[in-house]
Formats: sequence, structure tokens, C-alpha cells
Amino acid sequence: MSWKTLSVGVILVLCATLASVQIQQALPWLTQWHLLINPQSAESFNDFNFVYAQLPRAVMTLMVGAMLGLVGSLMQQLTQNSLTSPLTMGTSSGAWLGLIILNIWWPEAAKDSSAIVAMAGSLIAFGLILLIAGMENMTGLPLVISGMVINILLGAIASAVVLLHQEYAQNVFMWGAGDLAQNGWEWIEWLWPRLLPAVLIVIFAPRILTLLRLGHEGAQARGLSVIPAFFILMMVGIWLVSASITAVGLIGFVGLLTPNFVRALGARTPKQELFGSLVFGALLLSVTDILAQGMSVWLGQVVPSGVTAAAIGAPALIWFSRRKLKAQDGLAVQLPGSLSAISWRLVTLFAALFTLAALCYFMVQPSDTTWQVALPSEYQWMLRWPRALTAIATGVGLALAGTILQRMIYNPLASPDILGVSSGATFALVFSSLFFGQSLLSMQWGTALVGSMVVLAIMLFLGRRHHYAPSSVILTGIALSALLQAFVQFCLAKGNQDSYQILQWLAGSTYRVTGSQALLLVGLIAVMMLLSLSASRGLTLLSISREFAQARGLNTSLMSLLLLTLVALLCAVVTATMGPVSFVGLVAPHLARMLGAQHSRSQLLLGSLIGATAMLWADWLGQVMLYPNQIAAGTLVAIIGALYFLGLLIFNRVRQRLAF
Repeated sequence: MSWKTLSVGVILVLCATLASVQIQQALPWLTQWHLLINPQSAESFNDFNFVYAQLPRAVMTLMVGAMLGLVGSLMQQLTQNSLTSPLTMGTSSGAWLGLIILNIWWPEAAKDSSAIVAMAGSLIAFGLILLIAGMENMTGLPLVISGMVINILLGAIASAVVLLHQEYAQNVFMWGAGDLAQNGWEWIEWLWPRLLPAVLIVIFAPRILTLLRLGHEGAQARGLSVIPAFFILMMVGIWLVSASITAVGLIGFVGLLTPNFVRALGARTPKQELFGSLVFGALLLSVTDILAQGMSVWLGQVVPSGVTAAAIGAPALIWFSRRKLKAQDGLAVQLPGSLSAISWRLVTLFAALFTLAALCYFMVQPSDTTWQVALPSEYQWMLRWPRALTAIATGVGLALAGTILQRMIYNPLASPDILGVSSGATFALVFSSLFFGQSLLSMQWGTALVGSMVVLAIMLFLGRRHHYAPSSVILTGIALSALLQAFVQFCLAKGNQDSYQILQWLAGSTYRVTGSQALLLVGLIAVMMLLSLSASRGLTLLSISREFAQARGLNTSLMSLLLLTLVALLCAVVTATMGPVSFVGLVAPHLARMLGAQHSRSQLLLGSLIGATAMLWADWLGQVMLYPNQIAAGTLVAIIGALYFLGLLIFNRVRQRLAF
């Protein structure tokens, strides 16, 4: 990148800043200039709005955009991975969780300690990344997968904390969506001293990053202590992101897209990329904020800038995933191998665990003073059986959907939640609830089905180019999920009582399911399970290869369409009844295959048993762990599933290291 290009970027930043303060601007240019020079002369409402709302917002946008772009470039150069960013590394979710905990339990310390707590949360997320992927796998898909799982884990914990403290829920919705609006200069004065470490990056990082391009051995041969330099620069970057998130909330994709855009403009040296990302990060967020303000005027309600950033960034990430991937981007995540045949002892163990869960669910319940072990009364039975049936049917349905997806896409990491299929149903239901008056309690299966089918169709269309390779499919799923979650966050940011009710539903709870709804769900899941088993031969042939299936006389196009429609139906009925549930569709089929279920029929059956067992335990534990408070089964199973998956990745990495 030439300095001429950089100068053009600076001019564009100034133009974008000027344009942003002209939105709904009632003051003439001369008055604006006078107020800019002498803000104390403000008298009218328009004067104060310009000085204490529009100008601080423009300045905050420049500061945060520049920092996100700079840190994104730093992280990508340190890891030599063009997909690294605060979003994909989970550091944003870590900061969010830390701030929520601080504001709920220690609100008096929030003003002085917010940035430190946010950094602590980010560092925990980064530490988990290193534990899972290791320094040697900071390039390519393992890093992205690890960050995705950490995002789900920390997000589930944050949602559980908010739901247990309803009085604080309304305060986090807009912040969680990323809001650049300002009401004075207080946050500017708070933020700018905390961003001064960026000077260290600009001065010292270029030489270090230049040496790191030679490889670790080459950098060490030239006198660089690689590990300390890596951690110092990464910690400075995490601090800058944590301070920015504390001030404006979660704004994704800027740190991911800006460095890639700068490299496309010709940045070749670390210094050029850092300075270019600093300037064009400010430009990208300024343009995003202009669009957010314009949409707010057009729609008549506030559109958070974080939502607009996701609307721009998600398609861009999909475009990156459709390009020719580098070698390291195509690296598969290594998971432990599977048994050659079904271990009936382990199958019996899961059957026993399911039976024990059912007994605990109906016969073991806490009271205010002690635990009670007894047969349920008629009243208790009427309360518990719809919830138990819903949990079981949900586990079976998601396990079936995950098994079909993993076999059809030839990807052990495919699942309805990771690929965005469940997110499509979720967004359709939330959107229809807020804007068309549909009730989330009335099981709008048609609405959920439309959302699932649309996302699934997009996923399959975009994945064909790389033949559904893990890297392409997962990156597309992450992008679609992030986009849909941002839209859901926009719906929540309306800030009324509906927001808290939607958040309760998003946690995935069996609490509001009636007996008739539970029976209907069980009936539908049973029918779709029979359909899945009857199609198991076709699924087995497809999972070998489409060419092989065609040679055996299978109409692959028709069978694929039927099976994918079945996946969308499973996701729709489960999500519409209980809400979104993560990880069951990933873990249950994978664990079934590890236990030796190599054939489609056996994997469908064993995966269903594992899914039902996991959901039943999660629902019971959610009711009794914090009695009389409850944790939604969807939230608890997301936490358990994420911990299981993280443990699996860590175990496999340790085993590989010991093998060497």
C-alpha cells in the first residue's frame, strides 16, 4: 500500500466523519463550525445535540473503528491467519461475560474496573484458545473452530447470568448489540487514555512482525524472543479491544475485514498493514455508523451499529470463505477416532443413564430445606411429564438432524446450530413475534420451517463450490449465525418487556410447554424418526459418495432434497416448541460414531439415545442445581456440550503431542 492510498483513506475518513454529523442536522455550516471552535456557546436544543451527541458519536466511532482495525491486523499478523479477529478468537465474548458479571454483582466497581474485568474475560478466552489449538495451530481452521465453541460457551453462561437477574436484563440488550450513541463526552474522556498503548503497537510491532514472517526459528536466530513478544503484543491488543467493548459494546467483523481489505489494496509490509488498518478501520466503522443512523431514521427506531456491522461483515466473511482457501485454512480439526464396532457395554451404560435420569426427574426433587425422594403427586406429575417428554423429543430430533447433516456434508463438525439452520428458525420466530404479533408460545412451526429452509438452502448453495469442505461450510455457517444473531440482538434492543420474554425463550426452556404441545412434538419427532430410519440406506450411500450412490441406482438429487427437508422440519418443530438448543446436534452423532455406530441406522438410533439422555439430564439439573431458581435446559446443555467439545479437542491435542 502506497502512502498515496493511505492519504486517500484519511481524506475519506474525514469526509465520512463530516457526513455522519449531517444526518438530521438542523444547524447551518457556519453555526456548526462556530460550535466546533467554541462549544461553550451552545444555547438551543440543536446546539446541544450537535455538541454533546453528534460530535462525541463521530469521535467515538473513529477511535473504536481505528482500534478494532489495528488490533485485527495485529492478531492476524501474529497468528499468520487472515481469519483471526476479536470475534473469531472469542475475546469479545469473554469481555462481554466479564462485564455482565461485574455489573450484576459489583456494580459499585463498574466505573473504575470495567476495562480490567473485560480484559480478564478476554484473556480467559484467549487462554482457552491456546490450550485447545496450541501455538502450532494458530493458523487455519482449528483456531476458528476453537473460537466458535468458546463464543457459544461464554455466551450461554452470560445468558444464564442475565436470566437469573431479571432486573438487570433491560440494561444489557442495547449494549450487547453494539451502540455508538453518546450523551456527552464522558466516555470519550474515559476511553482515550486507555487507548494510548496503541502507540506501542505502532512503534514497536512492525519490526517484531517483520521478524515473525521469517518463522519462529528465523526470528529467534535474529535475536527475537518469540514467545514473550507474541504474548506482550497479544495482551496489548486484547487490552485495546476490552476497553473499546466496555465503551460501546460488541461490534464484530471490523477487526476481521479491515486487514483483509488493506492487504487487497496493496499493503505488503507489517507497517503498511498496521497503519492502513488503523485508517480504514475508522473508515469502515464510520460508514457502518452512517448506514445505522440512516436506517434508524428510515425505520423510526434505533438500529445499533453492531447490527449494521454484522449485516456488512457476514456477507464479506462468506465471500472470503468462497475464495480459494490457503493450505492452512483447509486444515481439518482433528477429533479422536472411533471404535470399529459398537460397544454394547457403553450402549447399556447410556441406557442406564437415561433410566436414571428419568427416575431422578420424577422422583428426586429439592425443597427449601432438604431433598425429597418419592413418587410424584398428581399435581407434580402434571407439571413434570410435559417437560420430560419435550426434553426427550428435543434430544432425539436434534440428534437425527445432526446425524443426517454430518453424513450428507461429509463433515463431523456439521450440526444445525453451527451451520445456522437453527438460527434461521430462531430469527424467523423472533422477528414474527415482534413485528407480526405471533406468540412464541403458540408453536409457529410454519414460520420456523421457512427460516430453517432458507438458511439451509443458502448454506448448500454456497458450499457446493468447495464440495462442502469443512473450512468452507463452517465459515459460511459462522457468518450466517453471526448475522442472524445480530438481527435477533436488534430485536432484543427494542428494550421493552418483550425483550426479556424473548431472552427467556432463546435460552431453550421446557417450562412453558403444555401437555398437548409435548404430545404433538413427540408424535412429530416419532414420525420423522421413522422416516429417517427408512431413508438410512440412501443416507449410507450418500455418505460414501454421490457418484457411488448414483451407480447403485439412487436418485441422489431427490434423496438429498428429502433428507434436507427432513432436517429443516426437525429443527423447525424443536425450535418452535422449546427454543434454540446448541451442541446436541453436534455431540450426539459424533459420540455415537465414537462408540462404534458406523452405519447410518445404528448412528441414528444411538445418537437419539445419547441426545435424549443429555437433554433429560440437562433439564432436571437445570431445575435442581440452583433451586428455587432454574437454569433453562438449552443453556445448560450448551455449557455442558461446549465443555465436552473443548475437552475433546484438548485431549486429542495432548494425545498427539505425547505420540511424538
